[in-house]
Amino acid sequence: MILELATIDIKEGTNAEFEQSLQQAQFVISKSKGYIGHQFQKCLEQHNRYVLLIRWETLEDHTKGFRESDLFKEWRALIGPFFDKAPVVQHYELKFEM
Repeated sequence: MILELATIDIKEGTNAEFEQSLQQAQFVISKSKGYIGHQFQKCLEQHNRYVLLIRWETLEDHTKGFRESDLFKEWRALIGPFFDKAPVVQHYELKFEM
């Protein structure tokens, strides 16, 4: 299993709209092959920063399957307009889960 960690900084003053779009976007990503589950977390210190944690069966399920699909285009159309800059995305191999 792979954990995708995306740090997302959004434009100032767009939190409510962004979070509403996230509600819609989570249903889009959940349709993708290899998707296992996700969490969105809002930063307390930087009010316009969020982290997105998505569990995938394989790295390719995210980097090829989802990123090269129409679902990604739909996902990005929902939340992309709120980005202050491109998200920083990293992938981790899950060794332990509590």
